[in-house]
Amino acid sequence: MDEEVRLMKGNEAIAHAAIRYGYDGYFGYPITPQSEVLETLEAEMPWEKTGMVVLQAESEVAAINMIYGGAASGKAVMTSSSSPGISLKMEGISYIAASELPAVILNVMRGGPGLGTIQPSQADYFQATKGGGHGDYRLIVLSPASVQEMADFVGLAKDLAFKYCNPVMILADGIVGQMMEKVVLPPYHPRRTDEEVRQQCPWAANGKGGRKQRNIITSLELDPSKMEVNNERFQATYKKIEENEVRYEEFMCDDAEYLIVAFGTVARICRKAIEEMRARGIKIGLIRPITLWPFPTKAIEELSKRVKGMLCVELNAGQMIEDVKLAVDGRVPVYHFGRMGGIVPTPDEVEAAFQKDFPEAENK
Repeated sequence: MDEEVRLMKGNEAIAHAAIRYGYDGYFGYPITPQSEVLETLEAEMPWEKTGMVVLQAESEVAAINMIYGGAASGKAVMTSSSSPGISLKMEGISYIAASELPAVILNVMRGGPGLGTIQPSQADYFQATKGGGHGDYRLIVLSPASVQEMADFVGLAKDLAFKYCNPVMILADGIVGQMMEKVVLPPYHPRRTDEEVRQQCPWAANGKGGRKQRNIITSLELDPSKMEVNNERFQATYKKIEENEVRYEEFMCDDAEYLIVAFGTVARICRKAIEEMRARGIKIGLIRPITLWPFPTKAIEELSKRVKGMLCVELNAGQMIEDVKLAVDGRVPVYHFGRMGGIVPTPDEVEAAFQKDFPEAENK
């Protein structure tokens, strides 16, 4: 089937895209504000269309371990949850990363800590980008800002996961998960045959077949010298990812004297604020990190050499700002504006925060 234009929620777009991009399985558990992913998959019954397995597990812990097993067999598998549910999955995610397996995890963030609220947030930035589990591991982290990107990143995440044999997280705030927009859904991609999986994933634990030895997949290594070698291999992979997979978007940065840094749908709010400030003669631009890891450190570093200051806008108490400050390295002042508890700022609030921190720009 060809591309299809539909009006739908971001969560629904995730589900439709998973079917169309040829995923083999989805294992999840309902939690607001991402429950529509599982509900849509169940309603679409992809097992009749493509053979895709969809299962509501008994818990988040069960779901992530089903993902571990599916990924270990070379299958394209995905799970989704929201903030406290992702916390429960973190041990399994670290096992998947240490086993060097491809998997896709969606987190539609809600406010915390703890059970918090069901309203939107971006407060899981630390958890996603700094490793919510234990040990020296990394997730590739994609941050969608539209329903279209929710759909597109399902395909991109699958490709990156298999390219680097590493889990990929789509880190979406609750706004984009729940809002409705027009989206162009991709054409159907056929699921790989068992023989294609064998050829493309020679490491998979999917039966001995013609191999002389079984494939054994584990994150456990009791010999410290061998475990160090494993970790060195992980770090080499992460270096390749940092060199090749940084993604970001610039808006009105060519002549900017000031810069806003924001990710996800907050970046869209900031675009409107920037347009209004530009109309008053303030030369301000936006950089939106699309990959939160690997972070666009070099791009922000270069921009810091020609602007007078930066404002980091987030739906949290200040998390991404730490990476922004590391990139800027003290060249210019970097301030933070954020709302918490599920409150979404308006463009006017962003403007007011900028005026407070950079009054000289308004009075120039």
